[in-house]
Amino acid sequence: MNVIADKARAGAELELAGISKRFGSVVALAPLELTVPGGSLISLLGPSGCGKTTTLRIIAGFERPDTGSVRVSGREITDLPPNKRKLGMVFQNYSLFPHMSVADNIGFGLKMAGQNGAAIATRVAEALDMVRLSGYGDRFVHQLSGGQQQRVALARSIVTDPIVLLLDEPLGALDKNLRENMQFELRQLQQSLGITAVLVTHDQEEALTMSDLVAVMKDGAVLQIGTPTEVYGRPTCRFVAEFLGASTIFNLDGGEQSGDVWTGRTSEGIAVRASRAPSAQPGLLSIRPEKVRLERGQGSGAENAIAGTVTGHVFRGSSHAYQISISGGPTLVAYTSPRDFDAAPIDIGDHVVASWRPDDVVLLAE
Repeated sequence: MNVIADKARAGAELELAGISKRFGSVVALAPLELTVPGGSLISLLGPSGCGKTTTLRIIAGFERPDTGSVRVSGREITDLPPNKRKLGMVFQNYSLFPHMSVADNIGFGLKMAGQNGAAIATRVAEALDMVRLSGYGDRFVHQLSGGQQQRVALARSIVTDPIVLLLDEPLGALDKNLRENMQFELRQLQQSLGITAVLVTHDQEEALTMSDLVAVMKDGAVLQIGTPTEVYGRPTCRFVAEFLGASTIFNLDGGEQSGDVWTGRTSEGIAVRASRAPSAQPGLLSIRPEKVRLERGQGSGAENAIAGTVTGHVFRGSSHAYQISISGGPTLVAYTSPRDFDAAPIDIGDHVVASWRPDDVVLLAE
């Protein structure tokens, strides 16, 4: 019987109500409202200084908010010290004790809680098994790879049966291939335990890969929250569109809505048709590079199409990436598959027509 797995919870709902924080004259967090459904993983994503780490430290109890409250399953924990909150935490630098064995590192929290040796040994063995490190208990930290050290840190965070798991850039110190593998392992572990988790990251791909929800932050505020598909495919503002990946932004020169269809023109004269009408008059058009179709040609009056010249071309393994110069407009970025390239090669200097479907147009406010 695995005690840790058996105690896996249905998931504790985490609620931040009106949380704010200042450091002197600097507003680290504007009043923040955030609810994380039980059992889900939310990523706090944004550039350095956006407030994501401050948010995590307030949840953990390392910082006290100036206003607002933190609740877990409706229970107020704002005034509780960190060791009374029943939260697990994993840091980027792992924070493992070099003079202790792997087993002693994992069982340290249980020992501090006064559990007996036999119970600690059982829980440690179960935690090691869950992170696929059975048989490593007698080793020391310096004998482990970076990925193995990260697994030890994860085991230590779950062995105490936390109700919420806090992850502060946990994979930032790993190389690209190992980081991608650990993204899957960490996500699978979180899902198997059914534990609510908060991940702080500045890595867009990591947030999209691992999360049920992504909260994009800037200047202490959440600009958009939604599923990875929603925030990537339907950003609500320019910052989110550009921060979450490559995107070409066009200025709009007015338009009109008829039912669910919006038609208008960009300042470059592109006739635009969008099949998803905005809630307010838009000022910008955003298009993701993988949504752009390229064909050889020198002119087009069709909707959602414009002529240009290829000025940049690189091979990225899974795609060919192009930069396309448009008269009087922004540089358009487009991705095509290796199969499409092999069928109809396009290279620097070629005249092309770039087009996209109405369903793929994203209209934004200024």
